[in-house]
Amino acid sequence: MKIYIRICIMACALFVAACTQPGGSGNVKRYAMVTGIRPEKIDDYKKLHAAVWDGVVRQIRACNIRNYSIYLREIAGQHYLFSYFEYTGDNFEADMEKMAADSTTQRWWKETAPMQLPLPDAAAKGETWSGMEELMFIP
Repeated sequence: MKIYIRICIMACALFVAACTQPGGSGNVKRYAMVTGIRPEKIDDYKKLHAAVWDGVVRQIRACNIRNYSIYLREIAGQHYLFSYFEYTGDNFEADMEKMAADSTTQRWWKETAPMQLPLPDAAAKGETWSGMEELMFIP
């Protein structure tokens, strides 16, 4: 479990932050990431995310994450998850550590981790999600 928490923190810290927008408590940074999902676990993953635990939602918000979405897509017979969120805080690493320390979030990750299949670049670094490069933003 500790390795998964460390992996999540490192993966989140490596995601490409996009440009800055005015508003809120200051800057908003956009993050996008991708990972694979085990085909036999797609239905379970959908059910779990259709009713996200209240404690997980509270922790995400407490860690300054807004507009968090996860999408599913099949490409050439492989299934992928695409995630997007906006970070509104001032200390991303500290907020990710706060999230990783939360017992409800740890239980949630224990449920979701076995369903995911990291891409080779993430797996080589012991991570789950691969960061994505933003190519365009139109406010």
